[in-house]
Amino acid sequence: MARYDEIGVGYARGRRTDPRWLAPVVSALGSAVSVLDVGSGTGSYEPPGREVVAVEPSAEMIRQRAGEAAPVVQAIAEALPFGTAAFEAALAVLTVHHWADWRRGLAELRRVAARQVVLAYNTALHNEFWLVREYVPEVASLERSRPSAPEIAEFLGAVSVLPLPVPWDFTDGVFPAYWRRPHAYLDPAVRQSCSALAQTAPAAVARGVARLQADLDSGRWREEHAELLELPEWDAGFRLIVA
Repeated sequence: MARYDEIGVGYARGRRTDPRWLAPVVSALGSAVSVLDVGSGTGSYEPPGREVVAVEPSAEMIRQRAGEAAPVVQAIAEALPFGTAAFEAALAVLTVHHWADWRRGLAELRRVAARQVVLAYNTALHNEFWLVREYVPEVASLERSRPSAPEIAEFLGAVSVLPLPVPWDFTDGVFPAYWRRPHAYLDPAVRQSCSALAQTAPAAVARGVARLQADLDSGRWREEHAELLELPEWDAGFRLIVA
């Protein structure tokens, strides 16, 4: 809870809904009318046209929710304050890796809803991201401590797992969002809205950013990653899991 009270300041400015991810999220909910959005943050992927209730532990994130966002309850995923089968679907978007006990949280999703829709990521693929591999390798240990999409899918007994590639001009500033726009990582506000960087030792991030700045100035980054500049989208390991 305290984690996002600290690192979530200004989150809504950098993490904006991208319709190219919202559409498959909404589709995955099927015909469910009542939806519990767990770890909803500022409400970026709350589905329109449904009866949504949000759960968010961080007061700072709740403060940044728009006026038209769904009603929110301050609680944690591991102890949802709702009865069994209270909703038709439970949604969890890029949140499971922050839960203290992710298995208990997923069990709670199954308890309150027959259908679970979870957007997570493959941590091994995240660690192949050039920013981790070449500039801030310290991020890798954090990612290895987090639950990975295949583990989550197995625990839930998923019926489908859909890859969600990251478009080059993605508007939601998730950690690898700027894979083709490396200058963005020089901006402290961009780094602050990426939990992988915000939770890594500041000295390590500073060293990596300085190296990135030097490689951008010299043209080395462009030479080393020219193939990326031709791609419209890239698979960073994000997976939409339905169970």
